[in-house]
Amino acid sequence: MGEYATRLVVGVGGRAGVSVSEVCALVEETLRAAGLPAEAVTALATLDAKTGEAGIAGAAERFGVPLIGYPAEELAAVEVPQPSEAVREATGTPSVAEAAALAGGGELLVPKRRSVAATCAVATAHAHDLRHHGDAEVLDTGGALVDLAVNVRSDTPPEWLKRRIADSLGDLAAYPDGRAARAAVAGRHGLPVERVLLTAGAAEAFVLLARALGAVRPVVVHPQFTEPEAALRDARLRVRRVVLKAADGFRLDPAAVPEDADLVVVGNPTNPTSVLHPADTLAALARPGRILVVDEAFMDAVPGEREALAGRMDVPGLVVLRSLTKTWGLAGLRIGYVLAEPEVIAKLAAAQPLWPVSTPALVAAEACVAPAALAEAEAVARQVAVDRAHLLAGLAEFEEITVSGVAEGPFVLIRVAGAAEVRTRLRALGFAVRRGDTFPGLDSSWLRLAVRDRATTGRLLQALDHALALAAR
Repeated sequence: MGEYATRLVVGVGGRAGVSVSEVCALVEETLRAAGLPAEAVTALATLDAKTGEAGIAGAAERFGVPLIGYPAEELAAVEVPQPSEAVREATGTPSVAEAAALAGGGELLVPKRRSVAATCAVATAHAHDLRHHGDAEVLDTGGALVDLAVNVRSDTPPEWLKRRIADSLGDLAAYPDGRAARAAVAGRHGLPVERVLLTAGAAEAFVLLARALGAVRPVVVHPQFTEPEAALRDARLRVRRVVLKAADGFRLDPAAVPEDADLVVVGNPTNPTSVLHPADTLAALARPGRILVVDEAFMDAVPGEREALAGRMDVPGLVVLRSLTKTWGLAGLRIGYVLAEPEVIAKLAAAQPLWPVSTPALVAAEACVAPAALAEAEAVARQVAVDRAHLLAGLAEFEEITVSGVAEGPFVLIRVAGAAEVRTRLRALGFAVRRGDTFPGLDSSWLRLAVRDRATTGRLLQALDHALALAAR
């Protein structure tokens, strides 16, 4: 299927007597406009009663894919973005094309489009598991696997940070007071405290953004961390996707984002692609009336934090998310923060529960933005760059492996035939890596590898060589 290996289903509807040429022309134009290749289509789907339509059946035959028919009552139970009472009265379902595309359990990529006598919509063949995270690869393994699936830095937290956190335990009888930590974060970025909100990790921030800002037309740029979209969907919002392509190095063209989007979410550097988008490219997404959310959870792993937007006050509607859990190994403590205009911060804060961040987490936040900690993080970022280069050089020796995009984060996304089998064999050899098919825009041929020290990488490359050799048999 070329660069786009995600399987697609095209839902099709049509009036009686619709021609093969009209159905095919509509489907082809819809795919072309969305940047989706026709060879990725695995089936056409429609209402049972329409499978006998010569135009629809002939279109499936021309595309060389099966035609799937669904009973009207089954399609009527599928929630669609563009329901029509007239269509419901005529067919028993409010949208034949959209419901048929979604009936297989996938996710809508292109809503209903129309020609004179036909309609079509495009969905993935299967839904992505937005709740899957790298820690699932190492749960219940008792530390038996070398963890390359989770992007938290190994051998953390450092001893000095553990001591600071431990010293705070004597204050647990008092309610948390976040003023000092909030002021420290504000000072770290040169911002007034009114532009800072402390959160229980970036995950809480995504929930607050989805529920508190009143967005109605959110867009998420993929492939990226899936929690933002999951939070938006949990808030019963219909999410549109802009899917970046491996063939383009997963680079973002601001023009690809729909102009009417009132909330846009993008990661920088992006998990899992490790691509660092230029700050000017992201700033170009800002619009009056739009919230631009930039997830900079891994920005402190980039030397000099180049292309960071944190601290900028000249970009309207900008919301920057930061996490302190990755570089400092605090995933179990849950601490992060939001930087935004005071009005946005006030709305998010109003949606938070009382005392959302614990005293130990507040102490950690204050400690991790101190000058000495920032200097240590910068040194770590420079070492990560060296270790990543070593990993990439080793991966380049494998003809079977492709790295798309320029990696700038503490992880690398690779593409390899038979990735699921390779991943299983790596587990048997003692290494856990992150599957890629749960990220929208990727499929089962992708794996994400955390950057580790040279010795660990050397052992990984040996195991990878062995796993590939076994998979080739």
